[in-house]
Amino acid sequence: MAGRFEGLSDLEWKLFEDVMTEVGEKRERGMPHAPFRHVLNTLMYVLITGCRPCDVPKGEIWASKSSAHRWLLRWQTDGTLKRLQNADTRNRIREGIN
Repeated sequence: MAGRFEGLSDLEWKLFEDVMTEVGEKRERGMPHAPFRHVLNTLMYVLITGCRPCDVPKGEIWASKSSAHRWLLRWQTDGTLKRLQNADTRNRIREGIN
């Protein structure tokens, strides 16, 4: 059953913020990368609602589907997703911020 998701609250973001990679690599040209909070909002929206990535709402708290996919692949290879799943993070989520 699909859920509802309207973006991470400030409290929820604080739980994930320190786990995320420091900064994306600096590019010489083009647009700066999407903020990690927006990327995580987009990925969580797809997971919780069960929608297709192309159906994520447009707006200032969402990343583009291509940006979210790019960061998902990068986080998968650099271990960020594993750090998001570890027991310490799950415990902090259950108990709230220390």
